[in-house]
Formats: sequence, C-alpha cells, structure tokens
Amino acid sequence: QVQLVESGGGLVQAGGSLRLSCAASGRTFSFYTMGWFRQAPGKEREFVALITWSGGTTAYADSVKGRFTISRDRAKNTVYLQMNTLKPEDTAVYYCSAEGRVRTNPNSMKPDYWGQGTQVTVSS
Repeated sequence: QVQLVESGGGLVQAGGSLRLSCAASGRTFSFYTMGWFRQAPGKEREFVALITWSGGTTAYADSVKGRFTISRDRAKNTVYLQMNTLKPEDTAVYYCSAEGRVRTNPNSMKPDYWGQGTQVTVSS
C-alpha cells in the first residue's frame, strides 16, 4: 500500500501563492507517476498536473499552465505543487495521487492511490 499525505493548503488572496506538499510512504517503489487533481464544489474532480517519478517529465492542465509548477524530491518521497498568480477559480480541494504506470500526457492519469485532500481557497 501507498499512503499519501497532503499539506500546505489554506486561504490566500487572488494573485498570491501557495505551495502544496505530498509525502508518500509505504510501497513507494510501486508507483511511477505522481500527480495533483482538484475538485471544486459542485464540480467533478479534474486533473491539474503530473510528474514521472524517475525522469521528472511533467504535464499540466491548460488552466494552470504557466502558473503552477510540479516537482518532486525523490530522497524525501515528496511531490510539490507551487501555485502562483492564484485566481478565485482555483478554489478547490486538491488531491495528491500516485499511479503504478508511467504517464506523460496531460489528463492521462488513472491513479491507484489518493491522498485525503487539502483545501485551497482563493479570495477575490
């Protein structure tokens, strides 16, 4: 099993920044791609960004491209999501995910594991 624990969410004004972290533990050798999804109230969960664990290839949803950056620290088994120039429409619960396959195309992830989520609220 893999456990994913997110942190770093909170309340921020539009134009501000936040950095989310996701610490992975357990059978971390069993996943090859990690990613972030988000779910706003009344909406379906949507893909945000992914990164391959080995090569560090990244992909982003069009809505966050140029504002968000995903990265990983393999020594710490942690993936990050740096979110800049935040907008009110970025308000959502953000979920960390992991998959046992290599994915490199945006919106291609089919996660095997999910974190519990962390709330991000952007005020206008």
